[in-house]
Amino acid sequence: MSAIVFDKVWKEYGDHIVLEQIDLEIEPRAFLVLVGASGCGKTTFLRMLLGEEQPSRGAILLENKPLKPEPDFDRGVVFQRYSVFPHLTAIDNVIIGREFEMSGCLGRLFGAKRRAAREEAGELLAAVGLVGHEDKYPSALSGGMQQRLALAQALMRKPKVLLLDEPFGALDPGIRADIHVLMKRIWNDTDLTVVMVTHDLREAFELGTRVIAFERPRDRPEERERFGARLSKDIELWPKKVAGSSAVWTRHGPSERPS
Repeated sequence: MSAIVFDKVWKEYGDHIVLEQIDLEIEPRAFLVLVGASGCGKTTFLRMLLGEEQPSRGAILLENKPLKPEPDFDRGVVFQRYSVFPHLTAIDNVIIGREFEMSGCLGRLFGAKRRAAREEAGELLAAVGLVGHEDKYPSALSGGMQQRLALAQALMRKPKVLLLDEPFGALDPGIRADIHVLMKRIWNDTDLTVVMVTHDLREAFELGTRVIAFERPRDRPEERERFGARLSKDIELWPKKVAGSSAVWTRHGPSERPS
């Protein structure tokens, strides 16, 4: 069973076509990476999957059900810009997702529920390497630490699908490599389906189990408004799990399927 299905999806803004005829099935636990030139619709694709944008035509299914028209707790997201709350400590940044989910309009947990949420948040902060930083505010954390915090914040909601929009593009190479190792471990240890946008081909093949390329087949200036991007390449990479909690990605084949 596919986790996500794009069925003949088009996205238009007035007379401007961004994406056209997107047919795609994403299997459960895939780590799908989207690549392509700037402006070819990768982030639009991600925003539709998040629920912030609606297809102009076609349908998006999650576990064989139409995607809800608004962002839901079944989808978590991490952006390139650090998406944490500056007025909350690290542990409160992680807890807040559970508070919104469980406490409705109150937005707060109390008593045993809050203690349980705080314990779980502490475990997630430990998992992303932020032990000892629980009571610090984001301004006291480095960029790499803030992205680790954003990952913990997204994972606290226990999403079925984790969406990553250029999440590591602003990080220094050394920190970026550390985050890659962390991201592999998180994916390997959970049942997440991950969909990530990146401009970095090396990063795409380092992290992904499958790489999708968007391309405008007609890209002359006079054609850009009336012809959108399509899926031009679909390259499958298969994960090989090794001892411990890390994973190594190796190409099995290779298997390349033009769309």
